Amino acid sequence: MPTNEQRRATAKRKLERQLERRAAQAKRRRLLTIIGSAVGAVLLIGAIVATVIVTNKDSKSNTASADTPTSPTSALPAPPANGKLPPFVAPADLGANCQYPAAEAASKKVNPPRTGKVPTDPAQISASMSTNQGNIGLQLDNAKAPCTVNSFASLAQQGYFNDTPCHRLTTGGLAVLQCGDPTGQGTGGPGYQFANEYPTTQYQPDNPALQQPVLYPRGTLAMANAGPGTNGSQFFLVYQDSQLPPNYTVFGTIDQTGLATLDKIAAGGVEGGGGDGKPKLPVQIKSIALD
Repeated sequence: MPTNEQRRATAKRKLERQLERRAAQAKRRRLLTIIGSAVGAVLLIGAIVATVIVTNKDSKSNTASADTPTSPTSALPAPPANGKLPPFVAPADLGANCQYPAAEAASKKVNPPRTGKVPTDPAQISASMSTNQGNIGLQLDNAKAPCTVNSFASLAQQGYFNDTPCHRLTTGGLAVLQCGDPTGQGTGGPGYQFANEYPTTQYQPDNPALQQPVLYPRGTLAMANAGPGTNGSQFFLVYQDSQLPPNYTVFGTIDQTGLATLDKIAAGGVEGGGGDGKPKLPVQIKSIALD
């Protein structure tokens, strides 16, 4: 029969176990409370972020709708499933209201082009781009991108491109020579900006296909930009088939002489041996003149 001392020791151990269980339960409750609070906070943050993303997306869509000439929904065909640029369907207001709102300060003194209605005829305008590496003949597609051609022609006629470098060459999946920035840093512009045209205008602004790459074929002349509606003076010349989302306005093609010049520049590679940077063969535009 246990003594009083043994009974006290047993009771003490039992009490200690009860206290330990209660402490563990209390700790578990606190942990669950913390986890619950954290989950609630994450859900709240997620809801806020989702709202911001949706709001920004809607805002951008509205901007695109307002600034980019588009035709009625029924006139826009479904984007092609073959990965190529979509067929051209002229928007109802093509060239009817070209606008060039002010942007950052111009990198070189120049006047903005005329605004409002611009002609879409002639459909093609020839231009000659003279560089220290050779001549590049261009056919400007006035019938598909009249606001862009209007700006490019205005800059060329004012001598904006004269004695400016082509600051960027890319090789591999993206094969382009980029020009049109008098600073040579990739950050310069004419002091104004304007909306995208073909192929962007062949899609509804909220169409996910705008984020899917399509083929910009060898010989394409297109505008560089920092997002929808931010076209300026920088443009790129595609010397090999390249994959890009259809967010870069195509406004012309390059002739065979020009492609030979581009092939020579591309064969020289990128300065420092990378795949994206200044061309190893320095490229200086002497002039761009309309023929």
